[in-house]
Amino acid sequence: MSVETTATAAASGANATERFRSDKSAAAEVSTERVNALASRVVKALVDTVMEEKVSYDEYNALKSWLIKVGEDGEWPLFLDVWIEHAVEEVANADREGSKGTIEGPYYVPGSPVLETPATLPMRDDEPGRPLLFQGRVTGVNGEPLAGASVEIWHADDLGFYSQFAPDVPEWNLRGTVIADSEGVYQVNTVQPAPYQIPTDGACGQLIASAGWHAWRPAHLHLKVSAPGYQLITTQLYFTADEHLSDDIASAVKPELVLEPKDKADGTGREVSYDFVLASAA
Repeated sequence: MSVETTATAAASGANATERFRSDKSAAAEVSTERVNALASRVVKALVDTVMEEKVSYDEYNALKSWLIKVGEDGEWPLFLDVWIEHAVEEVANADREGSKGTIEGPYYVPGSPVLETPATLPMRDDEPGRPLLFQGRVTGVNGEPLAGASVEIWHADDLGFYSQFAPDVPEWNLRGTVIADSEGVYQVNTVQPAPYQIPTDGACGQLIASAGWHAWRPAHLHLKVSAPGYQLITTQLYFTADEHLSDDIASAVKPELVLEPKDKADGTGREVSYDFVLASAA
């Protein structure tokens, strides 16, 4: 068995928490009025649930114990990104023109290696998985090609693990920032990821088991696509025939984001095309 399969929820959670603290915790300040409005709604929703469901002290104490464990396991980024972020993304991009976005998830790492197209993502010599050529074009909503657009891509390996969040995986494995050519065309050689379960040996897994849910996410590519003067789009792309497209635990799948790869004519793997359309930042 590969050593990387010893990755634990606590270790992944700690990494995700540390990444959040270093990259995003210095967010814009929120006004007292807005905090009051949002916090009051959340507390009222919890109180209403207690009253309507007649929550017992045993259930209340089980909740407190679980909330403490979420923090101890460092799984707040995982919990929020799996069960809450999809709604925040829908609100944030409700009026966006162009390509559809979806959640970023907890395993993004900025600063991946910059590669000119056609590019091959950093990977091990014996990287498991079926080779995949992912290609397309980046344009604006009026069809103008976006020369030099940035196509940042990261995804899990064939065992469901992300570099920098599992042991014994090279630092930038299957992560890269690909620069499109003068016509906005990009090509990325990688491997097709597999479906995977979110970590289940920590607090989030405890919730999943107690509620009788499943922990699966469909296979997907993560992307951030940008160009000067245009809005950055954060999205994920999925694959047809995946059994978890309709019941993704993160509720992040949208019909417009499902790919249908084809076998390459030379038999060296699969290929798929997807064009990104960016909205103007003006």
